[in-house]
Amino acid sequence: MIDIRRVFSHVEDIHHEFGPAPAAPMRRGYIGVVLTNPYAGRFEPDILPMMEQLNEVGLRFARELLSHMRVPAERIEGYGKGAIIGSAGELEHGALWHVPGGYAMRELLGWTEEASANSDGQPGNALAIVPSTKKVAGPGATLDVPLTHINASYVRSHFDAIEARVPGAPRADEMVVFLAMSTGPRIHARVGGLAANAISQWDGLR
Repeated sequence: MIDIRRVFSHVEDIHHEFGPAPAAPMRRGYIGVVLTNPYAGRFEPDILPMMEQLNEVGLRFARELLSHMRVPAERIEGYGKGAIIGSAGELEHGALWHVPGGYAMRELLGWTEEASANSDGQPGNALAIVPSTKKVAGPGATLDVPLTHINASYVRSHFDAIEARVPGAPRADEMVVFLAMSTGPRIHARVGGLAANAISQWDGLR
């Protein structure tokens, strides 16, 4: 059911946004996997079999993205995911990526069921839900993939997005699934809210 045609990755370092350069640039990147949509061109009531098969895709390409980032897993502070579905598919096909893509990155970055169930969980467990977006579009379309802090969704400094695309994809009968990571907050983030060093509840939110 999973037929991968192309894999495309992008990594960038942001040194400053008009202000002084930070001590280290913020690195962010994404990987896009182009695959055949087996449900294109028809309505299929039961699409869950594909979600199960996407689990392996999520794990494989989460590891590959981390290798492209060239930092250890503990340096990753933000993550996100998304999907672009070709014009012969439907938006719900992109929703198949929610679980495989999200849990793949959380597992890679240290999430466990035990830590998630424990209100006294420790930092670095990727407790926060992985934000997501999706749309139906044609070849070359872009998708703004949201990024938030891996341990607390309310950390305002890490609210970000990365523009993702795979040139020439998706074709009508394809979909592109994306994973994205970042190593820190927006450069010169200064709009208040919960700071990363003030996370206290370890519930994935605050």
